Amino acid sequence: MFGGGIKAGFPSPAADFDETRISLDNVLVKNHEATFYAKASGTSMTGAGIDDGDIMVIDRSLEPTDGKIAVCCIDGEFTVKRIQIQKDGLFLLPENKDFQPIKVTQDNQLLIWGIVTYVIKRV
Repeated sequence: MFGGGIKAGFPSPAADFDETRISLDNVLVKNHEATFYAKASGTSMTGAGIDDGDIMVIDRSLEPTDGKIAVCCIDGEFTVKRIQIQKDGLFLLPENKDFQPIKVTQDNQLLIWGIVTYVIKRV
């Protein structure tokens, strides 16, 4: 005898997780005080898997280092780009060849808001 009974309908793959609830905050956020979510707008980062309308998880406590994808405010405008640090300066790189890299100069006002740690997208 099967104590729980045998289902006569279509077996639900979700039945294995009946008692388990997943909290995106618990899975995706390491520092709750410094993390926020923002929606991506535009296509400059499609090569990095960040598409228009995706939700980004952004951690402000992480150090902005070479190769990281960051939410930046440059000259008053927000953008998401990959950080590249070279001998001749700092660049904000798009991940779409239709867009040009941004070389940050002394004339620019740059504020790095946080590092993108996850992307949530519709499938």
